[in-house]
Amino acid sequence: MFRRQSRLRREFLLSKSQKTRFEKTIAKKELDKASFHLENLKSKYNQTHKNFDVDLGDDEYKYGNACNPKIMITTSHNPSARLKMFVKELRLIFPNAQRMNRGKNDLRQLVKVCCSNDVTDIIIVHEHRGIPDNIVISHLPNGPTAFFNISSVVMRHDVPFIGKMSEQSPHLIFHNFKTKIGERAVNILKHLFPTPKGDSKRVITFANHDDFISLRHHLYNYKNKELELIEIGPRFQLKLYQIKLGILDEFQASDTEWVLRPYLNTSIKNRVLSLENGWDQEGP
Repeated sequence: MFRRQSRLRREFLLSKSQKTRFEKTIAKKELDKASFHLENLKSKYNQTHKNFDVDLGDDEYKYGNACNPKIMITTSHNPSARLKMFVKELRLIFPNAQRMNRGKNDLRQLVKVCCSNDVTDIIIVHEHRGIPDNIVISHLPNGPTAFFNISSVVMRHDVPFIGKMSEQSPHLIFHNFKTKIGERAVNILKHLFPTPKGDSKRVITFANHDDFISLRHHLYNYKNKELELIEIGPRFQLKLYQIKLGILDEFQASDTEWVLRPYLNTSIKNRVLSLENGWDQEGP
């Protein structure tokens, strides 16, 4: 009797283990088959979309129009008086922007504070001997982060016949951005501004020439059926030199989406943001 029960128990355990091994084998084959099918689909998609990484990056702004941007502007440590003045004027360009004193806060603390206050973008301005020379625009919470050189800065009080600053949301004009990197730069810059109303008289122009982006800030009005432009400043030039996929506190670990390599170009006439001379630079 006991021998029969022991034999039946062993047979039951053996059949159960064989059934378990069989089910695991079938599940593994199905998983391998599904992963192989997924790899085939991905390879076909990559073949039809050469700029796969750049196109995916645009999804970071998929819901950018759902709410107005909220921007925090700050500086490097120990800013000069001229840099503080420039940041004050820069804040007037972007609606819903606030200026924050950097103090001793590091990048990780800045990003943490901005994310906890629903900030959509953080802008950091750097200087060299009192002259603004670099600006970093980081989209929160997942990136991207764009790095620009800044030059030819003219403050508002240095602009002749300056007009009064308007609080309206500006209309945006982007000129001569024709490459994939140019479109990416436009996507980063335009999401810093809310959608303007139709009666807004304020306009901001980003004009690309030789990969230098000139920013001009005007009010327009019709006087005796003639268009009149009044510059309200400030004015400066930007030059894009790097785009990272992550945010500021992940700078070292983030992948580089694109970086300017001027010393590898075969001609100084090559352009990055426009299709002049039929050349388009893609990828790092």
